[in-house]
Amino acid sequence: MNIIKRILIFALSSCIILSLFLSDTGRRTRFLTTLAGPGMLSLVSQSLNIPPQNTALLLKNPATPSSTSKIKDITTISAKESPRIALTFDDGPNATYTPLLLDGLRERNIHASFFLVGENIEGNEGILQQMQKDGHLIGNHTWDHVQLDKISVPKARLEIEKTNNRIYEVTGTYPSYVRPPFGAWIKDMELSVTMLPVFWDVDTLDWKSKSIPSILSIAEKEVHDGSIILMHDGYQTSVDAALQIADIFTRKGYTFVTADQLLVT
Repeated sequence: MNIIKRILIFALSSCIILSLFLSDTGRRTRFLTTLAGPGMLSLVSQSLNIPPQNTALLLKNPATPSSTSKIKDITTISAKESPRIALTFDDGPNATYTPLLLDGLRERNIHASFFLVGENIEGNEGILQQMQKDGHLIGNHTWDHVQLDKISVPKARLEIEKTNNRIYEVTGTYPSYVRPPFGAWIKDMELSVTMLPVFWDVDTLDWKSKSIPSILSIAEKEVHDGSIILMHDGYQTSVDAALQIADIFTRKGYTFVTADQLLVT
């Protein structure tokens, strides 16, 4: 009797497997997920090369031509990522202008990167805490804006570590990224301070021109997908221009991210 049961079970299993093999993708997906439960969803997605959200759509709807078309549309849309750029600001925090910039970025739901000069933190601790609360990247810009390749390695390390410690005292987090003033980085310095330098490819020269039209002109000519834009948060013209850049490129379909997201992807 046991032998007969085994033969019947084997035959039934074979029929199910064969029907699955010959059936369409939607039917296979629905059966496998029903059989193994919701936890199987991700494995089904991988085996059939369908994103999880599309697999879920298959489970709810039969694989008719119309639903298959919808799935293809969803896949196409998800594959087209919007171009990404990063706004970065050096030399802060500034008691007058950095809060205005933070307010404007918050209204637009945009995250930026701030590279701070250590000696400017005193008295502006609340600004750092607001940066952190708003989700911005907080980085290091040395203690007193010194050109690192003009001083000894021990002094350069001290400039960075002293600023790191001050940022940690205020935010509870050590920064992982440093922007060397003037872009001057000592070779292999990242190994001794365990930080990554962040440079830029678009210099708006906002500190020099203090002209909104000039800043915007440079941005519109030079910004492209993946650009890291260099600005400063110590001037009203820089704040106004930065927020206009945010509006202009948002309308163009760009997404603003923090600089670290462009370095690691």
